[in-house]
This record gives sequence, C-alpha cells and structure tokens, in this order.
Amino acid sequence: MRDWSPEKVAAAAGATVAAGGRAAADGAAPGPSRATIDSRDVRPGDLFIGLSGTRTDGGRFAGGALEAGAWGVLVAPGHAAGLPPGVVLAAGDPLAAMQALARAWRRELGAQVVGITGSTGKTSTKDLLAAMLRQDRRVVSSRENHNTEIGLPLAILGAPPGTQALVLEMAMRGGGQIAELAAIAEPDVGVIVNVGPVHLELLGTLEAVAAAKAELLAGLRPGATAVLPAGEPLLDAHRREDLRTVTFGAGGDVADLAELSLPFDSAHMFSNALAALAAAGALGARPRGMLDVTLSARRGQRMQLGSLLIIDDCYNANPMSMRAALDDLAASAAGRRVAVLGDMLELGTEEVRYHEQIGAHAAAGRLHVLIAVGPLAAHIGAAFGGETHLAGDAAEAASLTGALVRPDDTVLVKGSRGVGLEVVCEHLRAAVAGA
Repeated sequence: MRDWSPEKVAAAAGATVAAGGRAAADGAAPGPSRATIDSRDVRPGDLFIGLSGTRTDGGRFAGGALEAGAWGVLVAPGHAAGLPPGVVLAAGDPLAAMQALARAWRRELGAQVVGITGSTGKTSTKDLLAAMLRQDRRVVSSRENHNTEIGLPLAILGAPPGTQALVLEMAMRGGGQIAELAAIAEPDVGVIVNVGPVHLELLGTLEAVAAAKAELLAGLRPGATAVLPAGEPLLDAHRREDLRTVTFGAGGDVADLAELSLPFDSAHMFSNALAALAAAGALGARPRGMLDVTLSARRGQRMQLGSLLIIDDCYNANPMSMRAALDDLAASAAGRRVAVLGDMLELGTEEVRYHEQIGAHAAAGRLHVLIAVGPLAAHIGAAFGGETHLAGDAAEAASLTGALVRPDDTVLVKGSRGVGLEVVCEHLRAAVAGA
C-alpha cells in the first residue's frame, strides 16, 4: 500500500477520511507500509487500526500511535476527533474495514494465495509450503497465530509489493469462521490437511468439524484447486465438480516427495509435507533438494540439552496430534521414552474416552515414564498402566520432570495451549544450563 493515497486506503476499507487527506495539504503522504493493531508496536509509516476488544478499545490509543510516527490511524468515528496531525480514517466497524482493506491489498498484489486449514498440522504444513515456494519466488506466510479474523488480514497487509505467493493459515473454533477467512483471502488453492476430533465442545460431531473445515472449499472460485487427504470420507460430501482436486497420502495423487528431502523423518511431518508438495505443484512450483525449513515455535522442535533430548510440542494438542507425537517418540528415541502430557481441551462429552485412548496408545508405544498434567490427563495415566506421575499444573510438572529425567532420555512435552507446558521445557533448559 506504499503508493496508496489516504483516499484510496479509505475507499478500499469502506472508511472516510476524517483528517489528513489530499484536501488538507499539497502532496499527500505516501501510503502505509503495513498495519498493526498494537499501539506499542507502531513504527513510522504504519497504519494503526484501533479495534474494540473485550478488555479495551484500541481507538483510545490512536493519538499515541500518531505521535509515535504512524502514517495514519483507522478508528471508529467516536475516536476520530481531537487527534494529533496525521491521516485519520473513520469506519463504523474498524475490524470489517481492516478485513476489506486486506482483501483489496491481496487483489492489488496479484500474488498466488494458498489457504491452509486442518484439525492438526496446519501450521507445520504452512511452514513447509512456504519453504518449498521460497526456492524460486518471493513468499509471505502467516506468522505465529495470525490465523484468525484479526490475524489473517494483518498477515496479508504485511506483505510487501512484489510478493508472489501468500501462504495463509486458517483456524476456527466453530462454523462460519473459515468461510469468513476465505472471503478475505480469496485463495487460489485450498488445503485441508486432515479432519479430526477438535473443538467438539462447540461443534459436537466429526461431521460438523468436516463441514466447518470444508467452508474453505466452498469459498474457492470455480477452477481453483482443492488439496485434500486421500481416502477421507468425511470430506466427500463437500467436494465440488468445478474445482480441480488433488489428493495426497497413500493412494493419492501425491504420495511421495519425488526430488525433495526433509530434515526430519516423522510420519506426521511426512504427511504434512505431502500436503504442502501438492499445494506447491498446484502453483506450478517444483521444489527439490534438501528443504530448508524452520518450523514455528513449539511444534515439535527438538532441543538437544547435553545427552538429554526434549521434543517441544506444547503449542497445542488433540487426539490426532497426541497419537502422532507418541508414534514419533516411539520410533525415534534411542534411550528411555518420557512423555509430559497435558489435558486436551474442548473435546466435548467424550473427553474422558479420548484421554483414555491416548493412555492406551502410549502403552502400545512402549512409553517408559508418563507425567500426566491436569484432571483430564489423569485419565491418560489411568489407561496407561505404567510408571505414571500426576501433576496438577504445569509448574508442578516442571519440578517433577526435572527430578525424574535421566541423561540420554528423550522427553516429549505436549498438551493443549491452556495447560501452558512450555514452562516444563524452559525448566529443563535452565536446569541443564545451570548443571
């Protein structure tokens, strides 16, 4: 948006210019370089967007953003008066205005756009696809948790001119949310990594989860490409004849990595890589060689602490990802296998059964030691039947783990975001560093 006038930004956002437009002075300021909703993060040239949240109204900080050098601010009309000099745009719904602005910028860029969703593995698939496409084109991908109705438009608005591909993660907790994201991003390729038991507390059934994920398919233009897991019957009812469909995995259109090599060998990452490769092919890319990829934080990163290996996979958890992580632990650990497993949240009325199934799966994977964290994870321990230690919260788990691990152990740390198991990883890191 660097060459957009205040009037063009306002028109794209469905806003009005309350101050600082062309009529205010000769030679309007160049357009904004990016957008931010955090006034503490404002840099010169930014567009600050004041969103109204549950705790505070961001429009209250518009004046400070202008004083910090923001190109301008986009706020509700009630915050548009009495501000320091600068561009002031007013919109009745600043969030809807930001989303409209992101859609306009996506169209201006003319970049190829991939939307990625799934019950598990969507972030890793996003990271893998971005790395594949970077071999021969300029790529911007969602960072951290920029995968919501707020984060996704910020990711698009952060893409500089000349971006050739946008790789956007799409998250949801209920129906209608993926549809909203697809309407903003207008993807050329839609990837559904998998369908599994997540957010059942709100959605109720796996069929409802599949329908929510399939909103991405419904949001694709005719002739676009859908990338789907081979042999997933839950998605059959949502396929469209006017889309090009490419399947991945055993028996699918993309079943091997061809000329590409990965810096890891876990089965679930291989499946994610196949999904990414299918999407890359849909964009005309042909990645090859050893893939240079950095996975997003706490998604299975391996930390070698002396002879102790920590698998930091504590960003989130559900039954699918728990099984995959335990399988990877069983296949890769040379010494004792230790797992710190926290509650899996939002699983609805069957939450106890899902936790018990994970305990049985851990036993089948020859886990040596289990530290179960939280009241739901206690059911993992009960079904596991082996050496089990119960912890009420992450802090207690950190102390327990530090006392129990031995040199040459491999320790998997995984649980839902709300359990906060990153403190276990940090405790072990500090303990080894101080030893």
